[in-house]
Amino acid sequence: MIARVPATSANMGPGFDTLGMALTLWAEIGILDGDPGELPSNARAIDQHHPATEAFARLGGTGRLWERSPIPMGRGLGYSAAVRIGGLLLACGQRAASGADVISDDGAEVLAAATALEGHADYAAAALLGGVVVTTGERSIRVPLQFDPAVVVWVPSFSTRTDHSRTKLGTAVSLADAVFNIGRVAYLVAALASGDVAALRHAAEDRIHQPSRFAASPASFAAHEAALGAGAWSSWLSGSGPTVAALCAVETADSVAAAMSATTERAGHCKVLRIDHGGASIEL
Repeated sequence: MIARVPATSANMGPGFDTLGMALTLWAEIGILDGDPGELPSNARAIDQHHPATEAFARLGGTGRLWERSPIPMGRGLGYSAAVRIGGLLLACGQRAASGADVISDDGAEVLAAATALEGHADYAAAALLGGVVVTTGERSIRVPLQFDPAVVVWVPSFSTRTDHSRTKLGTAVSLADAVFNIGRVAYLVAALASGDVAALRHAAEDRIHQPSRFAASPASFAAHEAALGAGAWSSWLSGSGPTVAALCAVETADSVAAAMSATTERAGHCKVLRIDHGGASIEL
């Protein structure tokens, strides 16, 4: 039994804790059958303190788990959400062996459990459902997309922790900044749904979380600026960072990646990905 869950890029600029995008980079979590010598290639056994194991136990899963994941930890690409969703799906899969549905209530139980463990739903909803997702924390809906862009992610050699990053944010937001971000989120969803790529740069602007986070990571800001300068439609700090994600045409993805890498020298590397439209899955 193997759960396969995509990486995610959350916030997407102005959509703090409300927007997320699934990416074509997947974590796999499986139930260990036999001794560790029988692990799949490139997999590793994980202990009871791993986030996937804790999630697995939360919904009544029993047994030991293994992990195989190219998603970098602590970089803003949803590693913890992916492995937690994987553990939760495996617990649901064990129920399916006794005749129950793998995912009941359209995934509401899995999303609620993942959100409780994560603390916020934007990563978890996108990882579970795939595509671009808007979430309120209790309800989530996919945004219909009129194009299928490349997503270039600049992944730095250093990491951050979301809980630490949040402590750097202010405790109050001015009315002007709140209106600014509400407008940008609405504009971003409309641009994605209509396929208006020319609107995406303006739509991805943010005043709530990115200014302070970019100030703390100049290399991330340099990658962001380089992406826009090389013709990306939009760019944002992925989650709490320090990874930067840029949307662009498939034919310009390599040049955008080259510009981001050149500007940041040896501070990180780029991956050219696409949007994962399938979301999480499980093989029984």
